[in-house]
Amino acid sequence: MDQKIISLAAEKTADRLQEFLQTLKEDDLANLLQNQAVKGRAAGALLRAIFKGSPCSEEAGALRRLKIYVCCIRLVESGDLQKEVASEIIGLLMLEAHNFPGSLLVELAKEFVGAIKEGSLTNGKSLELLPVILTALVANKENLDYGKGALSGEECKKQLINTLCSGRWDQQYVIQLTSMFKDVPLTAEEVEFVVEKVLRMFSKLNLQEIPPLVYHDGMSELRHVEGTIILHIVFAIKLDCELGRELLKHLKVAGQQGDFSNSICPFSIALLLSVTRIQRFEEQVFDLLKASVVKSFKDLQLLQGSKFLQNLVPHRSCVSTMILEVVKNSVHSWDHVTQGLVELGFILMDSYGPKKILDGKSSETSSGLSKIPNQHACKLGANILLETFKIHEMIRQEILEQVLNRVVTRASSPISHFLDLLSDIIMYAPLVLQSCSSKITETFEYLSFLPLQTVQGLLKAVQPLLKVSMSVRDSLILVLRKAMFASQLDARKSAVAGFLLLLKNFKVLGSLSSSQCSQSIGISQVHVDVHSRYNSVANETFCLEIMDSLRRCLGQQADVRLMLYEGFYDVLRRNSQLANSVMQTLLSQLKQFYEPGPDVVPPLKLEACILTQGDEISLQEPLGHLLCCVQHCLVWYKSRVMPLQQEEEEEEEFCQDLEEMLESVTSRMIKSELEDFELDKSADFSQSTSVGIKNSICASLVMGICEVLIEYNFSISNFSKNKFEEVLSLFMCYKKLSDILNEKAGKGKTKTANKMDSFWSMKFVSDLLTALFRDSAQSHEESLSVLRSSPEFVRHAVSVALQKAQQLRETGHVSGPDGQNPEKVFQNLCDITRVFLWRYTSIPTSVEDLGKNEKGKSISLLCLEGLQKIFSAVQQFYQPKVHQFLRALDVTDNEGEEVEGSVTHRAAFQIRQFQRSLLNLLSSQEEDFHSKEALLLVTVLSSLSKLLEPSSPQFVQMLSWTSKICKENSQEDASFCKGLMSLLFSLHGLYKSPVTLLRDLSQDIHGHLGDIDQDVEVEKTDHFAVVNLRTAAPTVCLLVLSQAEKVLEEVDWLITKLKGQVSQEIVSEEASSQATRPNHPIEKAIIMQLGTLLTFFHELVQTALPSGSCVDILLKDLCKMYTILTALVRYYLQVCPSSGGIPKNMEKLVKLSGSHLTPLCYSFISYIQKSQSLKCTGEKKGKAAAVATAMARVLRETKPIPNLIFAIEQYEKFLIHLSKKSKVNLMQHMRLSTSRDFKIKGNILDMVLREDEDDGHEEGTASEHEGQNKEPAKKKRKKEMKCLS
Repeated sequence: MDQKIISLAAEKTADRLQEFLQTLKEDDLANLLQNQAVKGRAAGALLRAIFKGSPCSEEAGALRRLKIYVCCIRLVESGDLQKEVASEIIGLLMLEAHNFPGSLLVELAKEFVGAIKEGSLTNGKSLELLPVILTALVANKENLDYGKGALSGEECKKQLINTLCSGRWDQQYVIQLTSMFKDVPLTAEEVEFVVEKVLRMFSKLNLQEIPPLVYHDGMSELRHVEGTIILHIVFAIKLDCELGRELLKHLKVAGQQGDFSNSICPFSIALLLSVTRIQRFEEQVFDLLKASVVKSFKDLQLLQGSKFLQNLVPHRSCVSTMILEVVKNSVHSWDHVTQGLVELGFILMDSYGPKKILDGKSSETSSGLSKIPNQHACKLGANILLETFKIHEMIRQEILEQVLNRVVTRASSPISHFLDLLSDIIMYAPLVLQSCSSKITETFEYLSFLPLQTVQGLLKAVQPLLKVSMSVRDSLILVLRKAMFASQLDARKSAVAGFLLLLKNFKVLGSLSSSQCSQSIGISQVHVDVHSRYNSVANETFCLEIMDSLRRCLGQQADVRLMLYEGFYDVLRRNSQLANSVMQTLLSQLKQFYEPGPDVVPPLKLEACILTQGDEISLQEPLGHLLCCVQHCLVWYKSRVMPLQQEEEEEEEFCQDLEEMLESVTSRMIKSELEDFELDKSADFSQSTSVGIKNSICASLVMGICEVLIEYNFSISNFSKNKFEEVLSLFMCYKKLSDILNEKAGKGKTKTANKMDSFWSMKFVSDLLTALFRDSAQSHEESLSVLRSSPEFVRHAVSVALQKAQQLRETGHVSGPDGQNPEKVFQNLCDITRVFLWRYTSIPTSVEDLGKNEKGKSISLLCLEGLQKIFSAVQQFYQPKVHQFLRALDVTDNEGEEVEGSVTHRAAFQIRQFQRSLLNLLSSQEEDFHSKEALLLVTVLSSLSKLLEPSSPQFVQMLSWTSKICKENSQEDASFCKGLMSLLFSLHGLYKSPVTLLRDLSQDIHGHLGDIDQDVEVEKTDHFAVVNLRTAAPTVCLLVLSQAEKVLEEVDWLITKLKGQVSQEIVSEEASSQATRPNHPIEKAIIMQLGTLLTFFHELVQTALPSGSCVDILLKDLCKMYTILTALVRYYLQVCPSSGGIPKNMEKLVKLSGSHLTPLCYSFISYIQKSQSLKCTGEKKGKAAAVATAMARVLRETKPIPNLIFAIEQYEKFLIHLSKKSKVNLMQHMRLSTSRDFKIKGNILDMVLREDEDDGHEEGTASEHEGQNKEPAKKKRKKEMKCLS
């Protein structure tokens, strides 16, 4: 039948075809079409024939077409058709749709709407047809029946879209439907229907589906449009500079009023960056953006540290996030923005990078972990440049050049941030950077003139490029070879550093893989490795040539040799095939200083290690470092390389030689006496004579050798008792020499006592401490008892661990092998912490001290000190690994519990242990109280409390526990009190505002120190027992004033924010009639804070504080208090016309300030002047120098007084303005000062000249406020002050 239809369709006329189709039932025709389509047999030809025989001009033909259309739509949706067949059918339907009469187009559209609402679509392929049907409907000019009335085609389309958008859409067709509407001509109203429907569907979609949905709304096009608009605006500003000035003025005002982040978006930042291309605006724009970035980070810091602010101010997007959004958007042809982004990035890095401080070191700390806003700004600059480098190929050369220029020209300043950026850039695309290699090779020419630290950082950064560019590598080698023979010591050290780096990173064929040997820092980050087998073979020759160059360095100064010895171990681990060359080099070097005779003592030629040139004595050979390098390389080689090549016995000859030499040196060092080294107690160690300097160098060499041999013998001991006895004998040699040096240092004859870094590796310290304290194996007990029986040895082991922890805290790494490898250091740190924790909690200091006769700190106290240093270092350098660190400390941890243990839970567990220790200490007898231990415990608790989530119950428990300790314990130790109160304030600020705490503490301080009026007896309160006569001032007083200053800063920030919001609002008449404003909660919070602070200052200005820092800071804080009160009054002056008056609680605050603060401030000023006058009179009889010092102190301490008086007067001045504007008499509780003349009084001057006294002026000044002083007399705390409600 299908063939007949197709053959009839081939005839010139369609008459016979029409007649044949009329004879067929519609279902038969539909079934025929379905069978043909499913089989994939010429369905398109059959469909064309049916359409030819079903003209729309005849009703029967049009209805047949409608039936076929419905059949085809369902067929396409069934999923039974091949993709090509379905596409062909839809294409034919789209071509023929415009031939339908309007009424049938409506029916067809309704069929689609019904299918969508019912969710009967299977794959949505047929939706391609709907836009064609709706477009054809709009083109139809006749009125159509729709519902109960007749509508035009346009109106029918509107009704259909309305019905479609009000119905249910299946989640899986949202994207297809949205895409479909792109092809429908929509009016503005219809676009609104569609967009609202799509937005309503957002919540039902998976996150992955939203980006393509948004794309169909034209996000990419939007970015291009924004770019074009920016170009037009910049062009307009070029023509009319007034536009640019107005733009900057608007944004500056918003920034000054604390609302910059609300006034801008990524678009406006992009606009500002484009405006920098206009020279007259360039500097202004960058200054504005720079200030905005830092202010944004400062605001964020303020919010993060205050729960009070977090509750009031919602977190908004940071300016830095918007700038990085601009970088991302600039990919859409925003070339006019990229130059501005690059300049902004470098401005931020230059302005806010680490700065050089007095001792020559930089003030930089670990990257990404410091909370200082300036460091965040510097990091943002680096991120801008890195992301811009990734996106824009054209700008890469310029960014690289500018970074390298700064590395070379700013060598005397800290440039680690630029080296980090360079490393990130090269790591991202080393192959791309081959095109910029000429600039890098040019930079190599300056290596000889750069500091060693800069050279090492630069070479590590360019290392991935060396692996892919032979030309860069060759030019570096040429530069290093020249530097090797330079006259400057630093240049030669740089050459050694460069060659060692090359040896570590160009692997020789057959070397152990990186999984078999751990990589050093900086190297493990390299992801580029293009070396083939041929390269690896070629590398061997290359590396051996470098080894030859390095051997020549063994005849140079001690510093150069030292670098070699410290680097060889890493080279061996990275390139095990160089073992033969490295070990032979070390063997031949050691032989120069080795005494081969088996009975010769001492076994090493110390004289040969010291260079004497005239009167100058210096170290020539760092023998301790040489031995250290030998023993580490030997132990590593025996444990890692030899097991893999047992058959090649000829290569083990150097191993045997080195083992025999170390064994011989050990036995002969044990036999040697100090006299053999000419270093007995009678030896001279002073640094002023050549003999003393020589003896000091010898002593340090001997001590170093002993330490190295201790580690070597322990590592090969396999818990042999004999070996441990040798270890202890070596230590006793070390100890004797150490004691002599300490004794001489005590007499002031030398300063070299314990300045040396220990030669022990971090791994050995970890293993030794674990063995000493935690090894309970029965087979090890007898041998370990040898070491455990020596308290001095155990103490030394713990002391070295403390030294390593301190090194880590200061520099981020430790000395010795693997000290630069963060992974290994972290693992060792976990092991040491676990031992320290067990030792301190198992054997408290109170128990240990009973049987301790030796001098110095107890071992438990040393362990606690170590814990304090380690917790601090981990949070500074290993923040991302804190959870792993805490898990490692939990010795009872097993697999099942790991899931539940969050950082907060694990930290809380550790906190409880230290809480118990502190409680035990506080409950001990007063004479047994150890203030050093108590302070360390508080410091440890402070570190651990930072790991608690502020919203967790564990945090609340920690706060309540700390508060309870402060309330119940009355220790008189000032440092302990300061630590404990600082912990309380840091916790309290993250939970709620500390103003009520401050008020209670001020009452305690007033009660203990007494009143400025000696006739008044103050009622003592006892809120916090930790506040007592010894700690009240200056310790607690300075702490509470510091906290009050922080609260005032927060309030000032809020007022500034409110002013910014008010200036941007256009308040309508309707809004002004409302009783409450949107800012009402913030206003209320500000007034409550200031009211409670006012009661705090009310107590302190009546307190008889000792002169000095307490008085000075109190006067400054009072000045700040009045300045902020003035700012609040000015805010109400701004909003008063629109708000219909001022709140009642504001009136109460003003009343409180007039009655309870201002009069007392004047009394306090008089008290200060009187006490200073008495002090000067008492010191007059002394020496002239003492009088001058006393007068200088008086001038310094009375300097804030005029500032305070001015602040009070400014406050009163604006109160008068507000009273007039609000029609409320706010001045009724204020007593304006009357005696305020600062003129010179003649009678006092005559008295000064006549009696030769110099305190008359102070008495005159004191009398100036006589009228004021009468007002607040004896207004002491008879009853509790009422807080603002």
